[in-house]
Amino acid sequence: MSWAKLAEEVNAYGCALTPPLLTPAECREISGLYGEAGLFRSTVDMARHRFGAGQYRYFDHPFPPLVERLRAELYPRLLPIARDWAAKLGRPAPWPDDLGEWLDMCHRAGQTKPTPILLRYGKDDWNALHRDLYGDLVFPLQVVIGLDRPGEDYTGGEFLLVEQRPRAQSRGTVTMLPQGQGLVFTTRDRPVRSSRGWSASPVRHGVSTVRSGLRHTLGLVFHDAG
Repeated sequence: MSWAKLAEEVNAYGCALTPPLLTPAECREISGLYGEAGLFRSTVDMARHRFGAGQYRYFDHPFPPLVERLRAELYPRLLPIARDWAAKLGRPAPWPDDLGEWLDMCHRAGQTKPTPILLRYGKDDWNALHRDLYGDLVFPLQVVIGLDRPGEDYTGGEFLLVEQRPRAQSRGTVTMLPQGQGLVFTTRDRPVRSSRGWSASPVRHGVSTVRSGLRHTLGLVFHDAG
């Protein structure tokens, strides 16, 4: 899929799969980092916080080269969509062309904690519907990359996106993440046409129950945390 086509799908559905971003060897390299505690600033047990079941870890600086590269390369691809959405909703579009400049803005606002995240789910683990909002400064799109082979390394564990449509029932979207591909999806809400022009449609995301095996994903959020 071309990036132009990806933008069309994100506009239509709130999410879209990217072309391959990582090779199988690179996927194994990243998932294999999970046991290296020194690479991470914190570890979250989802059951303890009633977020679901499973565990994830936030990377600390300096990031592994693959993680650093992906974040830097994806930001300019997503920036035109973010600015288009802001224009449709009549919101500010504070995001500069350079990711480093944007993160400096986050840091000046007190959002200084890095947000790239490595998630691990085993049998019966799942992730409750939520949004990744860490402060007032928010980038409206994020990416999750599949690191294992669905149907071979694990079963279940589909990515869930639930959109609350204006004055209507919620709409759900289910995506299985192919190894090495990313899913671009909305962080908080997205513009949808309404009788008055454009309205913000709230969106939450999560992961269905893993039935067997082990599922790793890399999450890339493009704003830092307070």
